[in-house]
Amino acid sequence: MRRTVLERFPAGDPRGHWPAEEFARDRRDEGVAAEVVMDLESDAFLVVVARPRSEQSG
Repeated sequence: MRRTVLERFPAGDPRGHWPAEEFARDRRDEGVAAEVVMDLESDAFLVVVARPRSEQSG
């Protein structure tokens, strides 16, 4: 499965502040199946959506 990154958020936000989760929730409220994943290499949270099969090539 391929994913498209909608937004990146640094992992070092203050305790109790979850901007990636808030952004993903807002996208889900709009009907977009967004989820948050951690990119360990860049130490960032990514908000991603799965690409539709028609866009998944090669």
